[in-house]
Amino acid sequence: MSMATTDPEREQRRRQQERVADALKSSGALDEIFALIDAGEPLTGHEGLIKGMLKATLERGLEAELTEHVGYERGDPTGQYLPDSRNGYYAKTVASEIGDVDLAIPRDRGGTFTPMLVPKGQRRLDGLDAMIISLYAGGMTIRDIGHHLASTIGTELSHETISKIVDAIADEVLAWQSRPLEPLYPVIYLDAIIVKIRDGGHVRNKAAHIAVGVDMDGIKHVLGIWIQTTEGAKFWASVCAELANRGVRDVLIVCCDGLTGFPEAIAATWPEATVQTCVVHLIRAATRFVNYKDRKAVAAALKPIYQAPSVDAAVEALKEFAASDLGAKYPSTVKAFRDAWERFIPFLAFPPALRRVIYTTNAIESLNYQLRKVTKNRGHFPNDHAAIKLLWLAICDIEDKRARDRARERGAPASQRKASGRLVEGQITTNWKQALEQLALAYPERIEPYL
Repeated sequence: MSMATTDPEREQRRRQQERVADALKSSGALDEIFALIDAGEPLTGHEGLIKGMLKATLERGLEAELTEHVGYERGDPTGQYLPDSRNGYYAKTVASEIGDVDLAIPRDRGGTFTPMLVPKGQRRLDGLDAMIISLYAGGMTIRDIGHHLASTIGTELSHETISKIVDAIADEVLAWQSRPLEPLYPVIYLDAIIVKIRDGGHVRNKAAHIAVGVDMDGIKHVLGIWIQTTEGAKFWASVCAELANRGVRDVLIVCCDGLTGFPEAIAATWPEATVQTCVVHLIRAATRFVNYKDRKAVAAALKPIYQAPSVDAAVEALKEFAASDLGAKYPSTVKAFRDAWERFIPFLAFPPALRRVIYTTNAIESLNYQLRKVTKNRGHFPNDHAAIKLLWLAICDIEDKRARDRARERGAPASQRKASGRLVEGQITTNWKQALEQLALAYPERIEPYL
């Protein structure tokens, strides 16, 4: 499963479908079908035309396969003189995205015919598997999917069967999580979503950390998802080592939210990287205990600190806030800035265009908001791998839905387009060219080889 089908691919597929539909209409092949529809015949359901057409198509294809296998057409008397011949049919029911389809599968006397269209042992058509994975990615549980299929298309699949279909995606998740990466990411954002996962005999809250990297073209990519298994530096050392082993040679700036042990792991892997505390997270932490009626005033009073033109100016602004009535009333706000000061001030060394790129992990927070809507239906995950699998599928599903919405609006005036842009994967960073120019001035030796 790809993150999102590209627009050219969608356009090509749409045109191909239009060509096929136009050819069928002009040939008259659909005239009888249209007449049945006009007469009131149902399209869907157990007696619907679509299911009947699928049955006829599959059975005709199977007949053609057997003809090629035995070497003669059905009804040809010469078949009795050949080493293998037709031997009637056997019944088989296959589940599809439009419901169960009852097929008559042709067979040969020698028992050597192996159909390719509906292979032996296969009880589901490929489209149904794709539907189940899509429902799972959208947040439905295994039991929800089973009930949905039974109530909508009349197909009943066991809990174990649906689980196996979903588990089959594990290889794709592994390939995505271990794919090669770019040698340089100017900026990496890191944020987490809390998920409930069974650990031994208990269900625990665990942090699923998601890393988003901005490449040299300003395009964002989800680099990976990691469930925190240990505290502090040991876990982050393993994450950084994995990224380095996948090809990341250097990172200029890492924006995160005060993670214990993370700066040390970054320094050990990429010694010249700058770790920047997310300013938005810092402001939230600083206003956590502020009375609601004072929040606007405190937020306004903090602006001179994080909008200061230099570190010295920020120091003075913090002193002024600490000495003010609001600072005296809320010492926890002052403490939050002082505790995070060393990881906050790197941000102040950059010009405004670059500050706007690195000051917040909002790019991932928007993604996490969507992911929480998917995970909230689950009581807990059975293990770490199940959580990673669902989060990856959900990211793919979110981006695919947005791409479909944009494709439907293509060609419409800009004022009428309401579809959302890319959420994270493939999104282009705003004003990236200007930010890259300033990065090149700040880190000429490190960035020049990749320009």
